[in-house]
Amino acid sequence: MLCRKPFSLCTILIKVDKLSKELKNEVFFDLESYQDNEGNEKKLTVTVNSSVQPAVLLRLGVFVPSTRSIPKGSEGVVDVSTAFSKLEYARKEGYDQVKIYGQRLSISTDFSVWMGVIGAFSTYGFDSNIITIPFQEFAKICQYDSRQLNKRLRDRVFESLTKIGTKTVQFKNKESGKKTFTHLLKKAEYDPDTDSVTLEADPDLWELYQIDYSILFRKKPYHLLKGKEVAQTIYAFISSLPDNPAPIGFSRIIERLSLTSPIKEQNRMIKSALNKLQEIGYINYSLSKKGSETFVLIHTRNKKLQAVE
Repeated sequence: MLCRKPFSLCTILIKVDKLSKELKNEVFFDLESYQDNEGNEKKLTVTVNSSVQPAVLLRLGVFVPSTRSIPKGSEGVVDVSTAFSKLEYARKEGYDQVKIYGQRLSISTDFSVWMGVIGAFSTYGFDSNIITIPFQEFAKICQYDSRQLNKRLRDRVFESLTKIGTKTVQFKNKESGKKTFTHLLKKAEYDPDTDSVTLEADPDLWELYQIDYSILFRKKPYHLLKGKEVAQTIYAFISSLPDNPAPIGFSRIIERLSLTSPIKEQNRMIKSALNKLQEIGYINYSLSKKGSETFVLIHTRNKKLQAVE
């Protein structure tokens, strides 16, 4: 059954019974706002053109380009202590060390499915932390064409949901040794009889979407860069930055890409990706050198890509 109560993942106030720890029906949501290019205040929401994404997941190496030099299924660790320790849940429990473990998630398929997860929750809301949605609708939110709706796509999407489910978020109090873990996606189920997907999330992680601020991730440039995973990853990183960002060192971008190729080759790929971002009209930039480090200076960002048809 589809849940009909509208909500946003940006600001969520969850009343949890302290004894049962069960999510109650009294859940309240308040959309955060942002300034558009004309300075008008707008509400953050999920549409076919955009997805509200937690800035921290875009800045850190959670979704990265695929690479043949790293075997499929390889796992890694991302230290997110600085960002995740700001969660109300982490502060309340005294957790000051937070790491994300699990399989590498690709910026192409896996990120599209993650946008689908957020889009599904934002579209249908919930009476609990579990929603069920027809696969056809879920695939549409993931930006898959209706002509692709076959068994192969269903298998690929569920494989991505499974990989997202491997992302374990471990919380630890360094002084007391107290620790716990949960998952970015707690559970997913595909039912072939009803051709539907059921998604379950951990309510303790809802505040993840408002760690410092949420951003409106525009899907149009992301899909204009289809097949160019380095450019997609750099776009996701740049889109998470505040307006008028400070110069970005290539070393920071290399850290974000999490590739294993030689630095000289990675520098070449970064320059090619930046040229592509400028070519589609997303940014206007220049490069500068300070010692051995190259920096990207972003002069303008066309967040809505208004100049591109």
